[in-house]
Amino acid sequence: VHSLRTFLSRDVSPNIREWDKGGGLPQHIYEQMARLGLFGICIPEQLGGAGYDYLTLGIVCEELERVDSSLRVIMSVHVGLNSLGLLQWGSKEQQQRFLIPQASGVRLGAFALSEPDAGSDVSAIRTSARRSNKNYVLNGEKMWISLATKADHFLVFARVSREHEPGKQLSAFVVERTMPGLSAGDIDHKLGVRAGSTGWLHLDDVRVPQSNRLGLEGEGFRIAMSCLDNGRYTVAAGSTGLIKACLEASIDYSRTRETFGKQISSHQLIKKKIADMSKWYEISRLLYHRAGELKNLGTRNTRETSVAKWYATEKAVSAADSAIQIHGAYGYSDEFPVERYFRNARGATIYEGTSEIHSLIQAQYALGERIDKPLRKELPPYVDSVWRGSK
Repeated sequence: VHSLRTFLSRDVSPNIREWDKGGGLPQHIYEQMARLGLFGICIPEQLGGAGYDYLTLGIVCEELERVDSSLRVIMSVHVGLNSLGLLQWGSKEQQQRFLIPQASGVRLGAFALSEPDAGSDVSAIRTSARRSNKNYVLNGEKMWISLATKADHFLVFARVSREHEPGKQLSAFVVERTMPGLSAGDIDHKLGVRAGSTGWLHLDDVRVPQSNRLGLEGEGFRIAMSCLDNGRYTVAAGSTGLIKACLEASIDYSRTRETFGKQISSHQLIKKKIADMSKWYEISRLLYHRAGELKNLGTRNTRETSVAKWYATEKAVSAADSAIQIHGAYGYSDEFPVERYFRNARGATIYEGTSEIHSLIQAQYALGERIDKPLRKELPPYVDSVWRGSK
């Protein structure tokens, strides 16, 4: 954590305001993150990773988003949604080809599930995969894809169709940027996470070898949901860091700003806002730590991760709103970081499952309408002989 904080305070914090305005992070930031071992933070050493546990992944995401959401998004997509999917579902050959280069930071991975007309409703996915000898031919559009113009490997979900049979089975494929027929572009003018890479993919008769299919044909939905469990965990941890950033900024400002002859930190209503932020931070931190410990044990954690993501992202928006109010007119300008925190926080209540979706998930669990079904493959637990553990 010390080396991570040094990197963030020295190389990122002084520049993030300008990078946010410019709409992107410079390449050397990705390279520095790779050198720190962040891109394989919880991947076993024998697969090119740093060998830490899942709780460490959460702590790293908290620290990153405490500075800016764009840094945590990289971890969510590359590690949570892609690399951990390869660790759970990939064959040994696929892990050698794709996971090891990603864990070592030589290659970047991304996750391509959402489409122009398919977000929360996964059943609306239209991207198709047609069998052709030992290949699949993919056609379709993917939208709101983080690292779309940066990643080398994409975990793409498509409906497989066979002769005389419509595409019903959702399957997962590793699509490589160098494959003919794949094109990508950036989405500009976003409300928040402006320093992060977000874009679209177009697949035009992209021929993908059968060896690039992740898992069995028809397992795409299960793979996608298991990957989302990992991604949502990183979002929960990151949003916890954003709450902390709002709290710290509010404390600093309230101790220097004076009204009616005294620091505004002495006003009771300001104290109430700061107390709420402190409470939200502590609860969010406990929630994602609980999910992380369950992941370390190899225990199914869909419910716990969902509530952690739901709570932390909602409270990050509330914390950013309160921080702006404490800063007054200055909070409405980019002279202080809280306006960026507010813009960044808002998106997390939409991606990785909207707040509405998570409220339904929690209601279904509480009512006994939702029961986790066993997966064919579970994410490996933290094991001393495989992972080095937290340091």
